[in-house]
Amino acid sequence: MSPFRIAVFASGKGSNFQALVDAQLSGALGGDICILVCDKPQAPVVELAAAANVDTFVFQPKEYASKEEYERNIAVELQQRGVELIVLAGYMRLLSPSFVEFYSGRIINIHPSLLPAFPGKDAIGQALAYGVKLTGVTVHFVDGGMDTGPVIAQKAVEIKEGDTAEVLAERIHHVEQRLYSEVVSWFAQRRISLNGRNVTIAE
Repeated sequence: MSPFRIAVFASGKGSNFQALVDAQLSGALGGDICILVCDKPQAPVVELAAAANVDTFVFQPKEYASKEEYERNIAVELQQRGVELIVLAGYMRLLSPSFVEFYSGRIINIHPSLLPAFPGKDAIGQALAYGVKLTGVTVHFVDGGMDTGPVIAQKAVEIKEGDTAEVLAERIHHVEQRLYSEVVSWFAQRRISLNGRNVTIAE
C-alpha cells in the first residue's frame, strides 16, 4: 500500500510544519508530507521544507489574476502527488468556497481555542480579555465559515494567574504540535469518519 499523502499549507515560521516533519521522521505520523504550499516566498517555513527535502509550491498571489487562478495551480500540484489530506498550519489566506467544496472532508485546521469559543483572529487575546480559566486547542475540518467546521479533537489548556499572551501562547503551541501530529496520524490510519457535524475516531 502506498503511503498516506499529506500537503501542508503554511505562511509563516513553520513550527507546526516542523512538528509534523519530526513526527514523520519518528514514524509517528504514519504518512508522507509530499508538498508544502506557501504564499510567501520569504517565509521561514520554506527553508524548513528545503531542509526536510519536502517539495514546495511557493507563489505570490499578486502575480495571479484571481484566487481561483492560483488555487487551480495548487490543485494541479496536489493531484499530481495524490494528496489525500490538506493540513493548514498557519496558512494566512482564506480558501475559496469552490476549493473547500472540492476537498470537502479532506482539509483540516488547528485553532488556539476551544471552539466554538473565540474563533477568528487573536483567539488567545480574546480568551485573556474574557477572563476564562480554560482555553485550549481545537483541530477541526474546514468548511465555508471562519473556524466553524466539525471538531475532530480538542485539548484544554489552563490559564494561570498572571499569564501574558506570550506565555499562554507558548503553552498552547506545545499542545498544538503534539495534538496536530496525532490527529494527522488518525487520518493516515483511516480512523476518522465524518457524518454531518459528528466526527467518529475508530479505536
